[in-house]
Amino acid sequence: MGISDLKRTYKVNLSNRLIDFAVNTIKFLSTIPYKKEHDVFRYQLSKAATSIGANYEKSQACTKREFHAKISICLREVRETNFWYKVIDKLNLGEGQRRKNLLRESHELKLILGSIESKESKTRTNKIKE
Repeated sequence: MGISDLKRTYKVNLSNRLIDFAVNTIKFLSTIPYKKEHDVFRYQLSKAATSIGANYEKSQACTKREFHAKISICLREVRETNFWYKVIDKLNLGEGQRRKNLLRESHELKLILGSIESKESKTRTNKIKE
């Protein structure tokens, strides 16, 4: 189910979506075969995917300036997560359909957070001009 499907049925709560993404990523990692060379995927992906939601939550209780900084961190982390999912996908590791769904979700989250970051940057730029 993509964001367009969700939008039709109910309002999307980004915070819950990021929690679900982190949990689903951790569950997915258990489907990757346990080999030493796969340890980097488990470590980096679990770290980046869980950091997105944690930083988003922090952004909800910040000043405007801190909000922008936290959203920028979220965007960097989701981009890293998307990178690792692309690598894992090219290597065909883990459960296939779950991997494809999480790759798509990481891409959609990257677009959402990129949009938030872009709007925040424009707002800050307009205030500086005033």
